[in-house]
Amino acid sequence: MENYFRITGMHCASCQTRIEKVLSKTDGVYEVNVNLATGKMRIKYDENKLDSKKIEDKVKSIGFGAELERERNIEKDKKLKEKEYASIKRKFILSAILTLPLFSIMFFHMAGIRVFWDKPEIQFALATIVQFYVGYTFYVGAYKSIKSKAMNMDVLVVMGTSAAYFYSIYNWYVGHDHFYFESSAMIITLVLLGKMLELRAKSKTGEALMKLMDLAPKEVTVIVDGNTFKKSAKDVKLGDVLLIRPGENISGDGDIVQGKTTVDESMLTGESIPVDKNVGDKVYQGTLNLNGSIEVKVTTDMTETGLSKIIRMVEEAQNQKAPVQRLADKVASIFVPTVIGIAILTFLLHRVFGSDVEKSLISAVSVLVIACPCSLGLATPTAIMVGTGKAANEGILIRDAKALENAEKLTAVALDKTGTITKGKPDVVDMINIKGDKGINRSILYSMEVNSEHPIAMAIVDYFHDNPPKKINGSFINIEGRGVGFKILDKNYYALSIKSIEELGIEIGAEIRENMRPEATYVGLVEDKELNMLVGLVDEIKEDSKESIRFLHDMGLKTVMITGDNEKVAQKIAGLAGIDKYYAEVLPEEKVLKVKELMETEVVGMVGDGINDAPALATADIGFAMGTGTDIAIDSGDITLVGGSLKSVARAIDVSKKTMKTIKQNLFWAFFYNVVGIPIAALGILNPMIAGAAMAFSSVSVVTNSLRLKNK
Repeated sequence: MENYFRITGMHCASCQTRIEKVLSKTDGVYEVNVNLATGKMRIKYDENKLDSKKIEDKVKSIGFGAELERERNIEKDKKLKEKEYASIKRKFILSAILTLPLFSIMFFHMAGIRVFWDKPEIQFALATIVQFYVGYTFYVGAYKSIKSKAMNMDVLVVMGTSAAYFYSIYNWYVGHDHFYFESSAMIITLVLLGKMLELRAKSKTGEALMKLMDLAPKEVTVIVDGNTFKKSAKDVKLGDVLLIRPGENISGDGDIVQGKTTVDESMLTGESIPVDKNVGDKVYQGTLNLNGSIEVKVTTDMTETGLSKIIRMVEEAQNQKAPVQRLADKVASIFVPTVIGIAILTFLLHRVFGSDVEKSLISAVSVLVIACPCSLGLATPTAIMVGTGKAANEGILIRDAKALENAEKLTAVALDKTGTITKGKPDVVDMINIKGDKGINRSILYSMEVNSEHPIAMAIVDYFHDNPPKKINGSFINIEGRGVGFKILDKNYYALSIKSIEELGIEIGAEIRENMRPEATYVGLVEDKELNMLVGLVDEIKEDSKESIRFLHDMGLKTVMITGDNEKVAQKIAGLAGIDKYYAEVLPEEKVLKVKELMETEVVGMVGDGINDAPALATADIGFAMGTGTDIAIDSGDITLVGGSLKSVARAIDVSKKTMKTIKQNLFWAFFYNVVGIPIAALGILNPMIAGAAMAFSSVSVVTNSLRLKNK
């Protein structure tokens, strides 16, 4: 069984690692993944051995809050974050008010001014409130952390501030007038400031997902027997008829049964051009109804709408770890004990080399304070949240963090032809009259095909849409596997493929063949056993395919087309689109072999329609499933391109590259900060207050760097 839990009380990467470590050792747990940035835990477990209550109790026993997420509740998430932010803000304001007099003493001393709060008793009173009232949560966290044998940031803060605080009391007791009450209070204040700013910045990393969730109306207008009334979107059932007014987001997936309008589907497909909708057309939850009132019959369960699937996929991607995060997790698991060891060693070495107790202690405190591993824990998940959220808003659904990371490594892209490079819908481009009256032949062909639902028949009917020939009455005959037939009086007419025509022994002369377009698929109108007319159809390339292929080439990627179509058609399409290499007449099961062959020398992304290309999509290093609206096989690929535009492949790879670049920058600065800061602190060069400020703002800088992705 798999479930999600909301986790509260986490401060840093060590907190995250500790929860994972404890739960992974629990009998019945198969997999556990905690995300510091989202405050969520995804856990797979044996429901015969564990239940949600036991998991919650286990998490609470090591010092954190846990609550089963029974449903995605954006309002609850907002309130929890607002409550946590408000609590930290109140403590910070109190801490800052009490710390300011302590901090100001040094400046008054420098100016030769004595102030009344300079007395040890007042300093002690102010610092004590900060240390034990404001800082109480740090002590609780540190106690539970040590108890569970997996130390976190709270331990570092408590050790550092307690050392400064109690050393000040010692100096007061023995009559020295050198106190460090301001250092202990200032460190706690700065840690709280850092947490407050971090929470505020982190809330912005999830804005994309929150906006997607807000697109689904919470209340809908239902029509029953001509009357309208409001009800919760959760209570909508299949078959309900919803009234959608101009300017409202469409509240469910369904078919228009009354009215016509124009719909902005950009949130779903990434396409900015609005789509005209009429009776019988499908509309999708979350899209925007622009200019007409419509009535929509719900055809999809509200939990399985296209928008719901998108939200679910984005959430799952944001709650998973990229392989690159393993390094940070490994470091975090041993970080705090190592830092404590370095702090103790710093104190001892300073004493050995002649420093007094005060200098040695301050250096050790600086090491403890500057070493907070928050930025390490935030480096990867914040960037993934922003990257996947941005991609989702552009109609690019990234299944998991691994796919996001691996997409930047691609060196070649294999593409299906139909529906990927081409429109997936044939258009009539040629009509050759061979025998008989052209007008009559056109009328017979039109009358015959208007009764068929075959894509080619529909294309022929569509060709005559603006000027339809005179319809001729006759009896319709469906010839399974070959085409359609039509009987008029005593004559039989057939619309057949070239292959079927040849199988009937009808020859197509060399002169006619010379006039046939090589890239076209032809259908012949046969009268008994004579060929009257040939109609050429082409599945033309999409308007943006050539430009999209150029984008891929500009990124240094090779392009290969794999199609079941014939050699001439494949050659023509590959040439028009600018494809590097192509394979023609490849059966669906052979596509996998071609992809495997390509993977021997390249890191391959496979682009297909997500249904008949599923085996090849699953085989490739990254599978890109193409689709339109919600009629897509979301489970087919690692990355789903909702709008069906080939441009989205290049954009997905671009998002991957920029996200991974941001993650690497974040990790570099997180490691660099500690690698440089700890030795400086150990040498006694760094004041504890400066160390506290640097530590507090390190995690804020990492989150801010991740937020830059929103504008790239």
